[in-house]
Amino acid sequence: MKITYDSKYNIAYLSLKDKGQKNVTAIRLSDEVNIDIAPDGGIYGIELLNAKKQLKGDKNHLFLTVSDAISKKTVRVPLAAR
Repeated sequence: MKITYDSKYNIAYLSLKDKGQKNVTAIRLSDEVNIDIAPDGGIYGIELLNAKKQLKGDKNHLFLTVSDAISKKTVRVPLAAR
């Protein structure tokens, strides 16, 4: 899994499968979320449009907040710049 952020277009992308997948189908969930489906039916990735609004961060960095329901811990994962 890889999370990237494109600051020029304010888009974050969560890749769930290795690169090289062709013929993915994009499904629009809302004005700000698209899900890419691989030919095998699995989720290839999730695209967050207007990412600064959807993800928390400071002036120069965005973070994905991950919470573990079992351990009750929360971790802020920095997004890699594209």
